[in-house]
Amino acid sequence: MTTMASVSLPLVSGLRRLFGNRAVLLGTVILVVVILAALLAPWVAPYAPNKLSIVNKLKPPSMTNLFGTDEFGRDIFSRAIFAGRISLLVSLGVVAISTLLGVILGVAAGFFRSLDAPISRLLDAMMSFPDILLAIALVAALGPSLSTVIIALGITYAPRLARIVRGSTLVLRELPYIEAAVAMGLPTWQILARHVLLNLASPILVQATFVFASAMLAEASLSFLGVGVSTDMPTWGTMLASGREYMNNAPWLMIFPGLAIVFSVLSLQLLGDGLRDFVDPRLAKES
Repeated sequence: MTTMASVSLPLVSGLRRLFGNRAVLLGTVILVVVILAALLAPWVAPYAPNKLSIVNKLKPPSMTNLFGTDEFGRDIFSRAIFAGRISLLVSLGVVAISTLLGVILGVAAGFFRSLDAPISRLLDAMMSFPDILLAIALVAALGPSLSTVIIALGITYAPRLARIVRGSTLVLRELPYIEAAVAMGLPTWQILARHVLLNLASPILVQATFVFASAMLAEASLSFLGVGVSTDMPTWGTMLASGREYMNNAPWLMIFPGLAIVFSVLSLQLLGDGLRDFVDPRLAKES
């Protein structure tokens, strides 16, 4: 009992300090609402996302249709909720792929001196292209679909994580306990697993939240440009694209999907900033 209490007290105090920041608390609340709405979409949405009702097309927001209807009479509120599912799915997949690639490349470049130069040049070459252009090129090469969008964006954002991991690994490699482990002849995989990767967990988690937000915005941009997921799937980007033609007569077609993107990305940015300050309090004092 004493051991469990001694472990839980620092955890509770750390969580209090983290969520004592109002910006972090606000971002967490918004993100939880978005996630719950996406997970419970079949029960929360009043209509099917692709249900047509031509007689009710371009209806303004009302009690029947909270966010109004589009040019085909589809309920904007229902489509926005189901679109959140696609956005969260893509973002989670992008974070998983970019984290895996970023950790592999970053640790290899930071720990093994002979691999540092070629991997760093590869990362520099990838980061020299604007993210959206590189993603469009990869999607065009692989073919537009949900899986290829996830893969393309995962590759696009991997260099961001790789640079962070490389920098942290370079610092860890020179620490006395790492040098001692190498001198003792411990296997390289054991040193990386026990001493390097565990100490990289915090910066990776912080950077992953920013990648999550960037991936969500990039997915909406690709869908808006027509090179994202299939148009049969409701996404915030495709809703914005289809609403352009009716922007003057039916502005709600763009307002509500746009607000969904803004609040979702903002919540992740607030949470990421809070986690960064929580992991390294010196950054909070400097900012």
